[in-house]
Amino acid sequence: MTTKELTERTFQFGVRVVRAVESLPKTDTARTLGKQLLRAGTSVGANYRAAARARSRADFVAKLGIVEEECDETIYWMEMVVELKLLKAARLAKLLAEANELLAIVVASIKTARRVRGR
Repeated sequence: MTTKELTERTFQFGVRVVRAVESLPKTDTARTLGKQLLRAGTSVGANYRAAARARSRADFVAKLGIVEEECDETIYWMEMVVELKLLKAARLAKLLAEANELLAIVVASIKTARRVRGR
């Protein structure tokens, strides 16, 4: 997958997170969890864009580490939303699968970048 493709994929992931948050019920709990999910989910793409513009391999790895953390946090908030039955599991299943795929891609990219640096 190219940088451009992953940039677009993480952007679309953020769009889908926004739509999921907008479909949450209008309760205090849902609003609070929704804000957390919104922040983490949209920052995946923003931080990946920053990583793509890194000034060095070390900077790239560090910025990808932030993407990894935000993606994992997004998964956490989606799991919380499902556990509390704020949205049905089926509503978030594809989005959760995409988050896990993105996380795996980012982790693999970090490992590759570190391995290349070590040569």
